[in-house]
Amino acid sequence: MNKNIAENTFRQEVENKYIVYNSLFSNLPYDDMGKLGSLTPMLYDLSSKELKKAKSPKEIIDIFLSRFAHVKKEEDKLNLLFKIIQFIEREVVLFDSVEDASFDDLTILTHQKGSLENLYQVAQQQKKLENVYEELKTFKVRVVFTAHPTQFYPNTVLRIIADLTESIQKNDIAQINDLLQQLGKTPFINKTKPTPLEEASSIMHYLRYVYYDAIGQLHEKLFSEHYKTGEEFIPVIELGFWPGGDRDGNPFVTAEITKKVTEELRVNIMKCYYNDLKKISRRLTFRGVYEKLGELSALIYENSFGVKSDLTTETILQKIAEIRKILTEKHDKIFLNELDRFARQVKTFRRHFASLDIRQDSGVHNLIMNAIVKRYNLSDRPYDTMDTEDKFYVLFQSNILIREEDFEEEIIKDTIRNIKQLRKIQKDNGEQAIHRYIISNSTTIFSVLEVLALFEFCGYKRGEINLDIIPLFETVEGLDNAEKVMEQLYNLPLYRNHLIRRNRKQTIMLGFSDGTKDGGYVKANWGIFKAKEKLTEISKKNNIEVLFFDGRGGPPARGGGKTRQFYASQGPTIASNQIQLTIQGQTISSSYGSVNQAKYNFEQLITAGISNRVFENKKLILTEKDRILLDELSQVSYQKYQKLKDHPQFISYLEERTTVKYYGKANIGSRPSKREKSAGLQFKDLRAIPFVGSWSQSKQNVPGYFGFGSAIQQLKKEGKMEDLQELYQRSLYFKTLVQNSMMSMIKCNFQLTSYMKENDKFSDFWNVLNDEYILTCNLLLEVAQQKVLMEKEEINRLSVLCREKIMLPLLVIQQFSLQKIHESETDEERLIYEKMLVRTLFGIINASRNSA
Repeated sequence: MNKNIAENTFRQEVENKYIVYNSLFSNLPYDDMGKLGSLTPMLYDLSSKELKKAKSPKEIIDIFLSRFAHVKKEEDKLNLLFKIIQFIEREVVLFDSVEDASFDDLTILTHQKGSLENLYQVAQQQKKLENVYEELKTFKVRVVFTAHPTQFYPNTVLRIIADLTESIQKNDIAQINDLLQQLGKTPFINKTKPTPLEEASSIMHYLRYVYYDAIGQLHEKLFSEHYKTGEEFIPVIELGFWPGGDRDGNPFVTAEITKKVTEELRVNIMKCYYNDLKKISRRLTFRGVYEKLGELSALIYENSFGVKSDLTTETILQKIAEIRKILTEKHDKIFLNELDRFARQVKTFRRHFASLDIRQDSGVHNLIMNAIVKRYNLSDRPYDTMDTEDKFYVLFQSNILIREEDFEEEIIKDTIRNIKQLRKIQKDNGEQAIHRYIISNSTTIFSVLEVLALFEFCGYKRGEINLDIIPLFETVEGLDNAEKVMEQLYNLPLYRNHLIRRNRKQTIMLGFSDGTKDGGYVKANWGIFKAKEKLTEISKKNNIEVLFFDGRGGPPARGGGKTRQFYASQGPTIASNQIQLTIQGQTISSSYGSVNQAKYNFEQLITAGISNRVFENKKLILTEKDRILLDELSQVSYQKYQKLKDHPQFISYLEERTTVKYYGKANIGSRPSKREKSAGLQFKDLRAIPFVGSWSQSKQNVPGYFGFGSAIQQLKKEGKMEDLQELYQRSLYFKTLVQNSMMSMIKCNFQLTSYMKENDKFSDFWNVLNDEYILTCNLLLEVAQQKVLMEKEEINRLSVLCREKIMLPLLVIQQFSLQKIHESETDEERLIYEKMLVRTLFGIINASRNSA
């Protein structure tokens, strides 16, 4: 891609339009809107200039209020700062909308590489077109939408963004002006935390109004291009769902919530079918066909609005087949393609729309087992102190049936209720509606076996457990133990028999977020890569098809970043018959928020997986020498990161000088920000999202790079810089690792917190962070042989820089608030600045798009 073309396109389609529409925004007929439109750029210019002089945010705000805003009363100062925060929040929305509106114009510059057309072209050149077609009939992409609290836009604002994007594409100035007025009046924060059911409903909106059409259109494209007449259609894209099923650390997700979410998923897909049939009925108006369509429509209607819930996928397909027969025999197959398209939609989404996963922490299952042992007098010893033999006896030879009324703790009662109801949910919505049980923090075989035993304790016979039990390895310890754990499970007859009943398939989930939090960026990524290799090998040896499910967040520090490139870089040593990944909060709206965006990103995942399986690519092969380099990088970076975690100021810096403890006050998710209700901040209890997000808010992004620079420096001292440069050019895996880290670093701004150099308590710790940032920045550029971060990704780089510019005044206000909180002499004053700080979270996180 030509750099000048990319830069000109971005400036024309995004920057210039934003400036024009922002002038409309600044002239809205609201109090102080014109004043805010003038003062906000002044605060940006002042901040940009004074931060370079190492002025503190407090000093900058004081100068701004006295010299530029001419405000003297304390109450007026606070009101003005709150209004500026609200003004910038809406500027961010406008920029999001303008950039989303230019999606097609921008992606056309980069789309070629990951498109299906390019895939077919390369396959034709290598004479592997038939191989690609065959792979497309078995390969699957499973995208799992989660309720992780990274979405700071309320639903009302998300709808405005969608409408504003559409109006900007049409250049409808009148409508844009009306929507900007609506935006000015619409609240940006939730007064209370959303319930799990509300979180589920929010994402179901995307299922119904975006993914039903996006996946349908993509499947039609695939079907028309490589299926032969009469061949059975096999969906490539599958959807998964966590809201209402993910109870890990979330006491508000109950068995009743799980049941309601599966009912809502069924109702929503029936509504999609009903609306689709209305469109088809406008074309199939022929005698004998129209009446049959009406009958099917009536059946679906009854199941769409809670009248009945008895319509099965098989019945719908049977009715379609009957209509198809009449259309073929009596009406010359007119509009048959529309009916067949609808049948393919039904085969894709069936009656569940998206499969709801159950997830719980292994520690909870251990707690339940201890309670069971005690309640039913299975042993004099607590379960967690037993040896392996005694645990096996309790789990599989005690022959007990448990009842929820035998226990007092609600989490135990609810777990029993939930397991017992899964059978009925599968009967009502189909087995695929809820067929996976994920165990967080898996470390031993008992993490898996305890779940298998719980089903038996709840009355299931072994042949009736129609669920995949999925261990989630996410800590350094868990990843190191993964191969040993799975080998033991594969060689255990009772578990092997379970896998045989599950078609010899084992899904294994790997967590990037907690892995990075636990071991640092390089250690986590390389550790997961090696774990996948070992798990692939041990699964193949045991004649088990392993499927990897990646728990990925938005930013590189949580496994996000360049998603297509990540999957394209996996190489032949890692099982790649499916791509399974989580899509969370902010990423749902920013990357999968419209039909075109969703189609584009689904397509990118498909082509990444197929390319990996069909084409031979030397850039995917890691030599023994490469592995030695990566091992050393991983080890040295891990040591550096561990040293940081062991620093006496690490926890207190997080607690006092970042926003980590304020995430829970933002009311963006139902889940608590800590796993345990401990009084102080405990690292082990801290969720990865507030951990990564707080470093991002401080513009230090520690989890995205820390230790990488020290590791490269060590290898450079050993004379291996040329080896690293050559590895960067040759290995797609290492290039992705470096480029994702660069993405984290370009969003850093240590000038913002440089006032910490003068802080008696934290100056040394801040210098440790700053020194590693400078070192890593310089050495990554040397490895990549580039002059600036993200030099080869012009559009993404320009987008980041624009967003950083918009949010700079917010960042300064946030740091000002932090300073004032620690200076406050009364609780009343402290609470005001805490409220101000929390309010800044929204605009900053939304402007960053993938920072949490």
